[in-house]
Amino acid sequence: MERLYESLIRQHFSENRQMLFLMGPRQVGKTTTCRDSAQRFPEHDYLNWDNRNDRQIVLKGPEALAARLELDRLRAEPPLCVLDELHKSARWKDFLKGFFDTWSPRVRVLVTGSARLDVFKAGGDSLMGRYFPYRMHPLSVAELTSPAVRDTLIDRSPRPIDDTHYGALLRFGGFPEPFLRQEQRFWTRWRRLRSQQLFKEDLRDMTRIQELGQVETLAELVRQQVGQLMNYTTLARAVSASVDSVRRWLGTLEALYYCFSVRPWSRNVARALRKQPKYYLWDWSHVESPGARAENLVASALLKAVHLWTDLGHGDFRLFFLRNKEKREVDFLVVRDDRPWFLVEVKSSGSRHLSPALARFQAATGARHAFQVALDLPFVERDCFEHSAPVIVPARTFLAQLV
Repeated sequence: MERLYESLIRQHFSENRQMLFLMGPRQVGKTTTCRDSAQRFPEHDYLNWDNRNDRQIVLKGPEALAARLELDRLRAEPPLCVLDELHKSARWKDFLKGFFDTWSPRVRVLVTGSARLDVFKAGGDSLMGRYFPYRMHPLSVAELTSPAVRDTLIDRSPRPIDDTHYGALLRFGGFPEPFLRQEQRFWTRWRRLRSQQLFKEDLRDMTRIQELGQVETLAELVRQQVGQLMNYTTLARAVSASVDSVRRWLGTLEALYYCFSVRPWSRNVARALRKQPKYYLWDWSHVESPGARAENLVASALLKAVHLWTDLGHGDFRLFFLRNKEKREVDFLVVRDDRPWFLVEVKSSGSRHLSPALARFQAATGARHAFQVALDLPFVERDCFEHSAPVIVPARTFLAQLV
């Protein structure tokens, strides 16, 4: 299966000298994508920190890696060097800085990591100006229908997604292996193993957190309350910890790509909620409620879009939700360069009635578009973004126009 990140990697190295940092959750397809992309380069090499022999080369320093790559040899094109999970090294930034500063004209460098490369093991000199970061997400409707990076933000000619793929995306999530297998027993075993890796390995090995059981309980509470307002005090009481600990642990769960937060937008909105965030899972297949899972699917697609648009330099894009003290609410607001762009309200079924909150909050924020996205409506071959007034749109169409 071709991923859109393959075209992103090719585009990056055709336009930039900087290293490419590809970050994302475990098993989202980073290694497979990087290896498939490497095949398109005349010469390439792959090193994984978890491989003892590869680790020894990195520990010997930049000169040892240069010797492995034979960088003292004249080539028609620089080789591609893929360094997987390098952030697990205590001095990975020092290593990369020395290697890049010495050898960058002769090599292209692709670094991957399952924890945020800008969070863990942050010691050493700054790499500012030496890399561009990209965040890799699970599969989405848009990627399944058009797996390539576009010059435009929105696909004005969306393509329909296969019914089987659409159902599998909702049921098994967007991580490639369970999505492709589409087997309940495999998904159950895969889910258990991934949870063990997160809570028994990553959390233990990459942080100083000792209360692993409490963090795992907190993660379960987040899973049960996807799309709901999070009260830190209530969570702290439930896991027998301080509010500060809960905030810190949630930040760690975000850094490990277990969940992500969406915060309220309050500017120009009277009596708006200002503090309490909502949380969603990177793997929405773990969400049991069909309505919450549908909302999480859309949240993930929107986050993927705002991340890639930002990473590609199209602007500063962020994802919020809207809610006032009268409990009127719209699920999502996409903001471009600090200005509201479009609103999204998610419905599991294609209700004939628009949510009145869409028009209310569109007027308050000045957003250009307002969509009520229905998960069960059939695909329509139209551009949802032709409309400025609030409109009910099929999820299959709307999501195909994103990333």
